[in-house]
Order: sequence, then C-alpha cells, then structure tokens
Amino acid sequence: MMKKNIQTAAYGGENWSPRTQTHEEEIGSIWSASGVNSEWGELKAVLLHQPGEEWERISEPDAVQMLDKPDLELGREQHAAIAQAYRDAGVAVHYVEPDQTPTPNQMFCADLFVMTPEGAILGRAASTVRAGEERWIARRLADLGIPIVRTLRGKATFEGADALWIDPQTVLIGRGLRTNAEGAAQVSAALNEMGVETIVVDLPIGTMHLMGILRFLDKDLAVAWPYRLAWSAVDALRGRGYEVHFVPGEAEATNGSAFNFVTLGPREILMAAGNPNSQNFYESLGVKCNTVDISELTKAAGGIGCLSGILERSNT
Repeated sequence: MMKKNIQTAAYGGENWSPRTQTHEEEIGSIWSASGVNSEWGELKAVLLHQPGEEWERISEPDAVQMLDKPDLELGREQHAAIAQAYRDAGVAVHYVEPDQTPTPNQMFCADLFVMTPEGAILGRAASTVRAGEERWIARRLADLGIPIVRTLRGKATFEGADALWIDPQTVLIGRGLRTNAEGAAQVSAALNEMGVETIVVDLPIGTMHLMGILRFLDKDLAVAWPYRLAWSAVDALRGRGYEVHFVPGEAEATNGSAFNFVTLGPREILMAAGNPNSQNFYESLGVKCNTVDISELTKAAGGIGCLSGILERSNT
C-alpha cells in the first residue's frame, strides 16, 4: 500500500491549488457565460423550442391550455422568424430539442426557468399538462454549461414568467395561478442567499403570469396593464426611480399579444406585428420597435415573451 505523504498536493502539500473564486466569479470560465440581473440590459442569449410533431397530436386545444389548434407549418415559420429577428439583433439563439416528443407547450421556455447572476432557478409548472417540461430545460442548460442553482421541491409550483428583476438587488415575484406560496418562498430563499431582496405580489384572477401585466423598457421605464398590477408593485417600481406607464387600450394586448414583447436592450423591443396603436405608444416613449408576425403562434395562448427563455443579459 502506498504510504501517505502530507507534503503531496493530494493532502494539502506545496502544490495544493485552493479554489478561491466564488461561484459567480467562475461564470464565463468554468461555467458558460450566462446570467441576468435586469429586464432591460442588452440581450445576449435566448433559449427557444421550435414546435414539432407534438402539435399534430392536439385534438382538443382547451385540454392543452391553448385557445385554438395552431397550424404546425405556419407556426414553425413564424417561430423561425422570431429566431432570425434575435440573430439580426446580435442575440445568440439556442434550442431545446428533446429526444422524445414533448408536450404541446414545451415552446414556452420563459415559464420553465428564471436566470440569476449565478445560474438558473428551474421552474416547476403548475399544470399536469406541462409537468416534466422542466426536465428538458435542465438537460439543455447542463449541455450549455449553465449552472442550475435551485430545483423546486415539495408541492411548490413556480413558472419563470412570474419573476421579474426590478434592479440587481430586487426581484418581483407574482403569486397566483402558476406560482403558489411555497414556490414563491423557495425562489425567494434562493435569491435571498445571493443577497437579492424579493417582493411577492398577488396576481388577480384571470392573469396567467406577472410577465403578462408588467414589462420593462429601460432602467427607469416600465409599462403595466391597468387595473391588474398590484399597487405594491407599482409603489416598489416608483420607489426605485421608475416611470410607470399604462397601456392605453386593452384590445391589442388581449388579441394581438402587443404587451408580450421582449426587451432587446435599453428602449428597444421585439414585439408582435399588427399592433399599430401599441407600437405608436411604445415609440412615443422613445422605444425602438422591431416587429415579427406571430399570429399563428398566439393561438397557443402566448407571445414572444413567453416563447423566449432569457439566458444572458449584459450586467447592469
């Protein structure tokens, strides 16, 4: 048997090399570049899933939480156009490609995780219709070299579209249909360990996600859906220097996914085409609007924001 020698590196000898960097400091070297601490920093990378044969299996749209059965070919064309719009804006596009047929809603990647400066908090979808979608997200994140800092347990439910960064020290969490109290508590605990404060607000009946009633355009500019966003959320935003504007009409937001946009960077967004009133409103706030047709995709009850898992933004 080989005799132990405490002078060797294996036992802490002269050549022992201690790991002194924090986990966050290793992002970009040991771990792949990734991370988010705002909703408006320059977008660097997204995660998408292009719909496939899972849509061909839809017989009753409402049973899979869709508004109508979307056409697969047209839906794929429109989804590809979203990906190209991202590439045109200099955003890296990665895909979730399960090795078996996923559920019909797998493409809504924003619901399945939320990014932090230290990695992803994995979602746990609230409906049995979507249960297990997070497995494919976890696998893809691992393949990309992105750390998963928390997986929910117990009866917690949490969907990533219910968490929004107000600033690098504060995250707003919506509690409602998709994220329950236990889910909000577990996500808060993970963020609190990073030194991030969380503010939990209740969402009204008929609201899918916090993302659907609050969007960010810049470090000091947000837009909200009137009569739906809790006063405590508006108060938190204004207390941190935000101007909060309210969409002037609900028709395009309801029927055209005009509010379901992704911020590409300060005062620049990617939004659904065919919403002239909303586009004019955003442009009146000094926002550049890039548009893409998603009319077929909206039959699945989601828009560009829902489809886009945000992997990386510039630090703010």
